[in-house]
Amino acid sequence: MQDATILWVDDEIAHLKSHILFLQQKGLQVETATNGEDAVERVRETPFDLIFLDENMPGISGLDALAQIKAISPHTPVVMITKSEEEDVMESAIGSKIADYLIKPVNPNQILHSVKKLLQGRELVGKAVNRGYQQDFRNITLAFFDDMGPEQWVEIYRKLLYWELELETAGDATMAQVLLQQKTEANVNFGKFYANQYPNWVQAKVGERPLLSPDILPQRVLPLVKPGGPTVFFLLIDCLRFDQYLALEPLLTEDFVIERSEAYFGILPTATQYARNALFAGLFPSEIAERFPRYWVHDDEEKGKNLFEAELLQELILRQRLNIKHSYTKVLTHDEGRAFAESVPRLMGNQLNAVVVNFIDLMTHARSEMSLVKELAPDEAGFRSLAHSWLEHSSLLTALRRLKNENVKIVLTTDHGSIRVSKPVRIVGDRDTTTNLRYKQGRNLNYEEKNRQIFGVRKPEQLKLPKGTVSASYAFALEDAFFVYPNNYNYYANHFKDTFQHGGISLEEVILPLITLSPK
Repeated sequence: MQDATILWVDDEIAHLKSHILFLQQKGLQVETATNGEDAVERVRETPFDLIFLDENMPGISGLDALAQIKAISPHTPVVMITKSEEEDVMESAIGSKIADYLIKPVNPNQILHSVKKLLQGRELVGKAVNRGYQQDFRNITLAFFDDMGPEQWVEIYRKLLYWELELETAGDATMAQVLLQQKTEANVNFGKFYANQYPNWVQAKVGERPLLSPDILPQRVLPLVKPGGPTVFFLLIDCLRFDQYLALEPLLTEDFVIERSEAYFGILPTATQYARNALFAGLFPSEIAERFPRYWVHDDEEKGKNLFEAELLQELILRQRLNIKHSYTKVLTHDEGRAFAESVPRLMGNQLNAVVVNFIDLMTHARSEMSLVKELAPDEAGFRSLAHSWLEHSSLLTALRRLKNENVKIVLTTDHGSIRVSKPVRIVGDRDTTTNLRYKQGRNLNYEEKNRQIFGVRKPEQLKLPKGTVSASYAFALEDAFFVYPNNYNYYANHFKDTFQHGGISLEEVILPLITLSPK
């Protein structure tokens, strides 16, 4: 802050000598002007770090001077100082993008506070965030040695995401690297926990296990559908990580109140074919394949794997003995998104509307294949920014804003997340083995059994997964590993390194947002 140059504009500047001297004693350079015309000329000639501008001066008003100053130097923060407490004056100043607004008489400490906030705000916030994370670092690390349950893991993941976003805002690259290492350690421990507990959860009854994919509609969505009650929209954004949801949340909370914010655990594999079918069916994959073989497509079949979600939803509603008017919409393209937004008035005639939006998933795959997308989203922070930009300009947000004045409830979630992979792991399989990089299903999977980055399952029924063939088994990648065949190993290891993938076990893929919204 020292050596910063301030321009103070006031027609009674002589009465402010004590204030100016106070700022100069703090190492600030203060120049003055007594009217708006002179202030505009000074700004035209000299760059300033901050401007204090009186609102009521002879000649052009402070608001008029503000408009001219902003035209010359749009990024210079301007603090409006005024005797007037009239609302229209304040609104005009705020609308002109002032940085702060002070009411006369002002004291030196008020002025210094405004200077510090505007010139040192990021630095001060960064120091506070740094201290906060350092204090919490030890608590998070010690938690890894505890016998944590699912709720504790959700809490730890939320903490890690909180600090990740805070450090990103503060711009502290050093502490961000420390956090990345702690997230890596967390994923090592979470992989062990999930591989150990998930087989038990799958076999347990509802209520005796944490929320899993098949539980979402029966436990969190369908109970909201009541005669004469609000229209329920079940909004599933494919492949939405929890941190990406947090990037979207500010846009959602402009018009909606978060009634419930929780997390659920995705089933294995954390891939669309399995997870999303399980969501809409309210069943595990092996149960779908057994009860509704016409709706289940095995990995080795060439057909589309998610073509029957509407039918699975219908079967679930029938099993729940509900007589409700409902719809299912899938949004893959811009035109389909626009059509969905335009259909909102008609959909209000239903009691339940299920909507699947595929943009994040499409963007995730495009990043692996297109260098331009990878340039736009080089890391997790870039991906969050891209997701925020997408929603801000999307037809989905248009549709949501059309719902803000309606009697609705919105349950927003996803089917799985993704993780940026970095560690190639060798695996061998026959030609019918699945191609997914984070999980493999096949008859003759061969890998190093003791590799801590692989969770192998020789009996698929233990995880309520379809066998496919009599001797089929599954292998899941843990942490940030990805599977590579020995043939052309180096090429594929380099080609897929640093891409976002899903199907395996990680905090990012498994712990998923489940948010209930209602209009403000």
